[in-house]
Amino acid sequence: MPALTDRFGRVHDYLRISVTDRCNLRCLYCMPEEGVAFTESENLLTYDQIVEVVEAGAKLGISKLRITGGEPLIRPGLDGLIGRLSAIPGIKDIALTTNGVFLAKQAEALRAAGLNRVNISLDTLDSARFRFIARRGELKRVMEGIEAAAAAGFRPIKLNCVLLKGVNEDEIAAFLKMAYEQPMHVRFIEYMPIGHADDNWRKHYLPLTRVLEVAEQEGYSFQRGPNVRGNGPSEDYVLEGGRGTFGLIHPISDHFCSNCNRLRLTADGSIKPCLYWVDELNAKDALGDPDAMRRLFLRAMDIKPENHEMAAKLANDALSHVPTERRMSQIGG
Repeated sequence: MPALTDRFGRVHDYLRISVTDRCNLRCLYCMPEEGVAFTESENLLTYDQIVEVVEAGAKLGISKLRITGGEPLIRPGLDGLIGRLSAIPGIKDIALTTNGVFLAKQAEALRAAGLNRVNISLDTLDSARFRFIARRGELKRVMEGIEAAAAAGFRPIKLNCVLLKGVNEDEIAAFLKMAYEQPMHVRFIEYMPIGHADDNWRKHYLPLTRVLEVAEQEGYSFQRGPNVRGNGPSEDYVLEGGRGTFGLIHPISDHFCSNCNRLRLTADGSIKPCLYWVDELNAKDALGDPDAMRRLFLRAMDIKPENHEMAAKLANDALSHVPTERRMSQIGG
């Protein structure tokens, strides 16, 4: 049996690494407009320390990495880190999730360093609405980042759209049209209550059955297809005659915990077995001690719960564990 197998028989080969909790945007679903208490730079894991954690994980079966934030591209020298990670024996795939604002200037260097794929957040195709959702920044910069990623040779390019009821649900048809006309892979994501299961979340939560309804209304012929290359839980669909695909990531209406294969490493040095619950293990305490780091990964398997119970939270039902108070940006998206 693989070393990183939890109590429920799930094999873990995927580590999401947050390199910073800072971000140049303040998206409605991720961070308060005033921001959060950011980690001081001296308390972030150094690149040397990140490499050490990944080396230990790779010896236990971790083969896939995703670099996240905050916004990872605001941390200097990220291409150097990716180059070092790609050289670790056993690491086969490295992806990046970014808001795309700084991607145009870095895409070629990231590709040359060994980055395999990019996911770019794109919640709207309207410039004014972009400012409303992200609270700052320009849609134009994101679109330039998408173009630069394509020019650098990244395949596939996935666009992550968090659907918000009453905010951008009227753009579902436009995103489907993009997936039909362009070789883009649009993934619609349900709004998750990470660190803020409040009335605002309940007000804007939208189950992704709405996407399938709109696709039918728009006259598309579509069917379930093989998952687009990647490590995530997207339920992918092929549009007949189209150049791209669309996918649904629905952690609340139809959670995918039974297939979970991931751990998370936060920017300040904690390993999280599950995104939603409060449980964290301090990886800094094990630095410099390979045996201790191995035990830490194995401990994460021991304490990982069966599922996250976000649907129960939506229904105001009792929960079996304690939800995290950390925002998505503080954990790593």
